[in-house]
Amino acid sequence: MRGCWAVPGSDRQSSSPPEPLSPWKLPSQTEPKVSKRMYIRGIQPFPLLPPPQNLMKFLAFLSLLTLVLQKAGTASLLGERERDEQSPEEGDTYTSLYVGNHTLSIEDYNEVIDLSNYEELADYGDQIPEAKISNLTLPTRTSPTSTVAPRTLSPNLTMAVPTTTGLLNSQSSHGLPTCLVCVCLGSSVYCDDADLENIPPLPQMTTYLYARFNHINHIQAGDFKGLTKLRRIDLSGNSISSIHNDALRLLPALQDLILPENQLAALPVLPSGIEFLDVRLNRLQSSGIQPEAFVALKKLQFLYLANNMLDSIPGPLPLSLRSLHLQNNRIETMESDTFCDTGEHRHERRQLEDIRLDGNPINLNLFPEAYFCLPRLPVGNFI
Repeated sequence: MRGCWAVPGSDRQSSSPPEPLSPWKLPSQTEPKVSKRMYIRGIQPFPLLPPPQNLMKFLAFLSLLTLVLQKAGTASLLGERERDEQSPEEGDTYTSLYVGNHTLSIEDYNEVIDLSNYEELADYGDQIPEAKISNLTLPTRTSPTSTVAPRTLSPNLTMAVPTTTGLLNSQSSHGLPTCLVCVCLGSSVYCDDADLENIPPLPQMTTYLYARFNHINHIQAGDFKGLTKLRRIDLSGNSISSIHNDALRLLPALQDLILPENQLAALPVLPSGIEFLDVRLNRLQSSGIQPEAFVALKKLQFLYLANNMLDSIPGPLPLSLRSLHLQNNRIETMESDTFCDTGEHRHERRQLEDIRLDGNPINLNLFPEAYFCLPRLPVGNFI
């Protein structure tokens, strides 16, 4: 294409600059003339558009080239993806889990797990046999599909019967083994609040018995027979009105006898090894305590007889005694040798530090000679 410049103020045409190359120009095509007014100094004219037939050919060429490039790019991407799938990196456990272009949605969930047929897949209703229990014996395990006959004992076999009283051999007043009505933990038996009306048969290994808050009325002679290891008996909160003299004295290991909140009017013969005796809140009378009932108890340390109907201090008391509670009784007087030996003025009872006589009508100030051997004065009325 030829170019020219228009010089302002001059009509003379200068020499034409070199012809620029045009990508639209064909060898057989002649370029149309351009008006001189289009040429300004330093500005090249716009190239002319080719005819319509050449434009169509060029666009077709571009479309063909685009399709070829797109196919080549798609093929290269697929090749790279196949290589990635065939040779995952070492240690990458997730590269082999290729799931394609599938996305799980709520609409597709029923196709993955069909919950409508769940009962058909696992129906256990017919496999559970219905068991009916009419007694306390353990039911026999049965199988709906088993055809094996139950095993029977051979007539030649003999079974050994225990000769000693076990945990489940003793029957209580309910007709059940004691350790089903009560709680047996080791050598301790707990029968609290079990609606018992008498002492249940106990295992021979019983060491501690707790039968509180029941309806026991009497203690029979054989209720504790053979329990040579029994150390503590707690029968608080019952309605015991009598205890047989032979019920407790044959218990060589008994140390603690706890009988508060009952209806006792008299004490039975006690074993010599007892250390703790609690008979509070009963109806115990002085006539119900045998003479010298406590002096033979060489190990007795705690004697609680409060809230009864005693009119005198029981004695003589053992030298081992440490605490004596007699409050809220009917005691009005005491002997001078109740606590101390009047024939021996150097006599001392340092262990007996806790004596309570408060709540009684006695005036302790009237018996000063009765306290000279005590480390402390009794608690009570001194006016």
